[in-house]
Amino acid sequence: MPPKLATEGLSFAVDGDRIVDGVDLAVSAGETLTIVGPSGAGKSTVLRLLCRLDEPTDGTVSLDGTDYRRLDPPELRARVGMVPQAPALRDGTVRENVVIGPRLRGETVEPGRVEDLLARVDLDGYADRETADLSGGEAQRVAIARTLVMNPEVLLLDEPTASLDPAARTEIEGLLADLLAASEMTVVLVTHDQAQVDRIADRVVRLADGEVSDRGHPEEVIA
Repeated sequence: MPPKLATEGLSFAVDGDRIVDGVDLAVSAGETLTIVGPSGAGKSTVLRLLCRLDEPTDGTVSLDGTDYRRLDPPELRARVGMVPQAPALRDGTVRENVVIGPRLRGETVEPGRVEDLLARVDLDGYADRETADLSGGEAQRVAIARTLVMNPEVLLLDEPTASLDPAARTEIEGLLADLLAASEMTVVLVTHDQAQVDRIADRVVRLADGEVSDRGHPEEVIA
């Protein structure tokens, strides 16, 4: 069986400057791969390339062995979901934000689905709250629910706790750990938090200057 998500020679350049340079990844179904490295190493760009928010300059990205350029963008967005560092919620209610993905695809969300998802992210009873009234941790939970409503096979997480206070960071990390333990989603997580890597990651890839400088199990790479 091919990896759930794989890249070969993945590269991205802006005005001739290579931000990502020849990155090879292979993530198995149900695995949590963490990408670490200093600021400017290309970590977030790799995530954007994995869901085709940015277009690779060179190389390929494959989902279940199929080049993702052969997939319709709506299908790819549904199968590979991304939670950004900043939730970027729209004005309106929590419910309206959670269902925005299906609505853009012309789909309806079955009754009770939003409430079930909000309960999973510890926001039971929040469906009709205004997003302007949410704390940072609550907004990040809504962003996670907004991605999960699409039933993604792969979940991309771009430093989902970086902008939160310590208490909210601990809550979100615990929530993610519980969600991953209860599902078979394939996860690629970008983080600066080495302790978070130890707690969540199955494998780690370290980037430096857009290239893979190390890879392996957390205790090997972090050490």
